[in-house]
Amino acid sequence: MSTYSEFSAFGTYAHLAVRRPEALAPALRVARSVVRDVDATCSRFRDDSDLARVNREPGRWVEVHPLLVEAVRVATEAAAATDGLVHPLLGRPMMTLGYDRDFGELREVPSASTSTAAPALDAWQHIELDEGRLRIPAGTALDLGSTAKAWAADLVATGIEQELGEPALVSLGGDLAIAAPDGLPWPVAVAERPDDVRDRPGCVVDLTGGGLATSSTQVRRWRRGGVERHHLLDPRTGLPAAEHWRTVTATGPTCVAANIATAAAVVLGAAAPAWLDRHDVTARLVAVDGGVHGTGGWPLDAERRAA
Repeated sequence: MSTYSEFSAFGTYAHLAVRRPEALAPALRVARSVVRDVDATCSRFRDDSDLARVNREPGRWVEVHPLLVEAVRVATEAAAATDGLVHPLLGRPMMTLGYDRDFGELREVPSASTSTAAPALDAWQHIELDEGRLRIPAGTALDLGSTAKAWAADLVATGIEQELGEPALVSLGGDLAIAAPDGLPWPVAVAERPDDVRDRPGCVVDLTGGGLATSSTQVRRWRRGGVERHHLLDPRTGLPAAEHWRTVTATGPTCVAANIATAAAVVLGAAAPAWLDRHDVTARLVAVDGGVHGTGGWPLDAERRAA
């Protein structure tokens, strides 16, 4: 049994579950504090965020909160692990494609630029980090959408474990992390859209530790110049990744590790299963035609029996 609460975070939903009802209120305080701090430092949509200040001065050192330094460090490690497929410098292509504000505020723009100003695939290697300051290459802009939400989920789980010592599950828009694992499973519904979790989950898996993440081309979609776009960009082109997989879910030792795998898999397309197998990732991939594929130990047999 568990007790849970939902609240808003990063323009999406947040879900927090604990084993003991009396642990919910203090766990929520930890979660909301982390979300508030990450949003204040790492949001691309707040003019007063530290990230926005860095993006206004590419090529120059900018004094920032250490939290942003750590967020960018996590993002560059993700880029290193994926040879740049999960890229932290896609801010300018995102803006060009029309994703220039919180998703709920997006509107269709009748015309679109033909250039997406994609950074070099290795441009992330030229990001410079120091204690309390940061410099990105000239002509680039940060976008931490591929890692920041998952990293925040890990931060919430770590905070609850360190401050309260309470078993808990946190989900920030579907990026999940487990705090203080107690050996008991947390049932997790996997779905392509938030509204499907209760009504039409693709499957339910038991998570006992680590993290789980889902990357989907089906949720954050908008139109620009009459063309439908999604938010998972291929850094090799600066355009939305070709839709070979519409949804990828993976588990990992942390939520960040899981999210890195799912984002890379969407970009890799047909090559994703082999890449996931080489990296020992347990994942569920849903093709554009609805076909479901698995890597590692994903329990596809149980899913098929339940279908």
